[in-house]
Amino acid sequence: MPTRTSGRKFRFDRSVLAMACVPFAMVLGNSIIIPVLPAIKSALGLTEVASGLIITAFSIPAGVLIPFAGFLADRYGRKAVMVPSLVVYGIGGLVAAAAGIFLGSGAFGLLMVGRVIQGLGAAGTANIGLALAGDLYSGAARGQAMGVLEASNGFGKVASPILGAALGLLAWFAPFLFFASLTIPVALAVALWVKEAKPPKPRPARQYFGSVLRVFSRKGLALGAAFASAMVALFLLFGVLFYLSTTLEKAFGLEGVAKGLVLALPVLASAAASYVTGAVLQERVDRRHLVSGGLALIALALGSLAVIRNPHYLYAAIFLIGAGSGTALAALNTLVTSSVPRSERGMITSDYGAVRFFGVALGPPVFGLVMGRGEVPLFLGAAALAAATAVAAFLFVHDPLTRSRR
Repeated sequence: MPTRTSGRKFRFDRSVLAMACVPFAMVLGNSIIIPVLPAIKSALGLTEVASGLIITAFSIPAGVLIPFAGFLADRYGRKAVMVPSLVVYGIGGLVAAAAGIFLGSGAFGLLMVGRVIQGLGAAGTANIGLALAGDLYSGAARGQAMGVLEASNGFGKVASPILGAALGLLAWFAPFLFFASLTIPVALAVALWVKEAKPPKPRPARQYFGSVLRVFSRKGLALGAAFASAMVALFLLFGVLFYLSTTLEKAFGLEGVAKGLVLALPVLASAAASYVTGAVLQERVDRRHLVSGGLALIALALGSLAVIRNPHYLYAAIFLIGAGSGTALAALNTLVTSSVPRSERGMITSDYGAVRFFGVALGPPVFGLVMGRGEVPLFLGAAALAAATAVAAFLFVHDPLTRSRR
């Protein structure tokens, strides 16, 4: 069913603002925690791998539940899933904060429970927002909307290291308290400002899942390459952020807000690249080239870090990694949301969101494990992964994804 904005020129109004606040709030779920991971590790007596699991405990439940959230959004409407999910997300933050306030050094177990609750809430938020924006806009306007949403995600990553570092000066659990104060207003904004078409009459589950399977049977290779590209881009971005968080204090003596500013470099580049890609490049450059080019840029930056041991060059390289990820992700958002009609869009974009969450979840613990073997194997291995994914994107992310733009 077309909506009042479908096919019209993109305009940044309060509806777009509300939708953009959702990925901004969701990205804080991990990014705001990264600067305080060393403090959590010290306060709770954790290993590097255990501290990385604080990220994983959020991302794995979200990744598992996201497809179910997509099914519900296709069946009952986008907002019917997004608004309650935002509230659950905030409650999880309160549980995690309560662990630190009341349990002290024994807080790890309840902290992980809070993170799991947050992950369950996150499953029905930003990914459903992509589907909603895909419903509301088409053509060039859809590309602009996707660029804004990915840029908002990126700006959340920019703000969160600085905000997390600042809140961490108060207490390691202070960032968790921040979640509830943010998500409730966002839930209200989505409920009141975002208009959506009435969802179509629910089809029998067998018919619905049959349609989803037909999408994957027709476009499985292209979609699989797109999903893998997003997963790898975020795996590497969050792995690098974890590496920076654990080494900046040791290697360069950076702490607090100064450390947060450095962590913001790659995500500032990601946000800027996402916006430019959505607003300008997607209508001028083949999106396949944007995806493969962004991943190739990540590969070059990571590979160079294995041979150039200059702290000033490190800052330039991580900026390039962020720019590459933002370029690839903004293009992928449009490709995936444009690949299917509205009736299955919630499920497909949710599956896409699930693999993105798994990329975020795996980055910190895997980088934590490989860091023990040295920086050269770490960066060369990461560069090889990025390069291989860039080749796969160039070969397989192509026209079949965009033939059914609706």
